[in-house]
Amino acid sequence: MNAPQPFASPAAGPFGRRQKRERGAKIPVTVLTGFLGAGKTTLLKHFLGTPEGAGTAVVVNEFGAVGIDDALLRSSSDETVLLGNGCVCCNTRSDLQNALRRLAADRERGVIPDFRRIVIETSGLADPAPILQTFGTDRALGDSFHVEVMAAVVDAAAGLQTLEWSAEARKQVILADTLIVSKADLAAGSDLAALQARLRQLNPRAVIASAANGEVDPACLTEPAAGERGTFVAEAEHSDGIRSFVLAEPAPMKWPAFARMMEALAGLRGPDLLRIKGFLDVEGCQGPVLVQYVQHLAHPAVELAQWPDGARGSRLVFITRNVPEAQVRALLAAVEALA
Repeated sequence: MNAPQPFASPAAGPFGRRQKRERGAKIPVTVLTGFLGAGKTTLLKHFLGTPEGAGTAVVVNEFGAVGIDDALLRSSSDETVLLGNGCVCCNTRSDLQNALRRLAADRERGVIPDFRRIVIETSGLADPAPILQTFGTDRALGDSFHVEVMAAVVDAAAGLQTLEWSAEARKQVILADTLIVSKADLAAGSDLAALQARLRQLNPRAVIASAANGEVDPACLTEPAAGERGTFVAEAEHSDGIRSFVLAEPAPMKWPAFARMMEALAGLRGPDLLRIKGFLDVEGCQGPVLVQYVQHLAHPAVELAQWPDGARGSRLVFITRNVPEAQVRALLAAVEALA
């Protein structure tokens, strides 16, 4: 007689049914950010013309009194318009949650074509953190959509100067998984090298790609960056007090202790937890548990069916404002001892 299963079925675990990929059955979302004039719209228009871009819903998150992406919207005054290649575009100057709900509802009713991915193009001055928060605060959206890629576009010609004076541009780069250097064909080799060095300093874990005439490998907007799964770096401190470090543990972790630690950390320093994302090796789980936090909000944890690189071990990337790695480790140790 077989031993009883600890959960409802062999495919289930303490976090529900195990997913083959972190997106599971959810619609993947790409957040495309970048400072004013970086070339986001040009890059997005090229992506929509590729086979990989077919069936994409685009949300232009523009809060100005007048929309600036008329070319993308084909000069239409409607909030939702059809584009080529089986794509649909929604121009919103209101709440992002309402726009996403409307797209999902119209898709279900057959009012707009079916789509397999959403790209949110942010305003050039936007802070990406609230967009990430949207999927953590709204359970319905979190159940339907999954932020899979966060890409920041940086102008090769003016990007280095912009990063020096703009805190918004720096934060966009620091929070991204993938960095796309646009207009690479217009910049000198030495300027490109200096810009890439600065980007590495701000975000050493991100993948850096180059785009010329708006053309970039479509995978930059559809596949999670390898840096999220592979290469991890030591603690680095950036301007504006923003720092990043990796909490890596080879031994399996007890989920209750980790969850309580994060509750305490969020309660004490929630506004300073800009983004936390990674895999945990949790006792009782076969695959890695994907976790993501944005400030004081926790996205639902998801257990994957297998480790992406075959190597077990917890690897959690912290991007914080003046929250040192030593203090986080001390808090976790204290909670584990009490638990």
